[in-house]
Amino acid sequence: MKSVLAAIDLQNVFADPASDWFTPRFAEALPPIHRLVTAFGEDVVFTRFIAPTQPEGAWKQYYKQWPFALQPPDAPLYQVVDAFTPASTVDATTFGKWTPRMATRVGGARLVLAGVSTDCCVLSTALAAADAGVAVTVVADACAGVDDESHAKALDILRLYSPLVEVTTTEEVLG
Repeated sequence: MKSVLAAIDLQNVFADPASDWFTPRFAEALPPIHRLVTAFGEDVVFTRFIAPTQPEGAWKQYYKQWPFALQPPDAPLYQVVDAFTPASTVDATTFGKWTPRMATRVGGARLVLAGVSTDCCVLSTALAAADAGVAVTVVADACAGVDDESHAKALDILRLYSPLVEVTTTEEVLG
């Protein structure tokens, strides 16, 4: 079965230690992600979490808690880190990146997930894709959570969705 790699939210806002949304092990996840991106070649999709122009519903309260994030999509904090230069991105104002555009890009392929954060956007994307009937692989060592405990808990939750969701390593994916 063909596979498509989704590099989830490799953005400055999660990489910068000065950011309120800093993901501590972001830098440690980059080497395995680089290996995956290289191996997958054209079959890579980069995603970005961006703020909506006008938050609606429960998102209003969310952005009251995180007002710094109400910036336009071209703001530096929402750019993909310099380590990667994607030609385009799948942007979403939601945690989950399983959008119609992502579904079209993945087609009938297996969806392989790497990125940040395991306990938020990776988890949300994996579960939505699995619900849509897509085979999902989460590459544990190519993901990072808000902290080690949350990362481990999210991986444990994802394992509960087997066989729809598989949790594996970079070596197993590339092997």
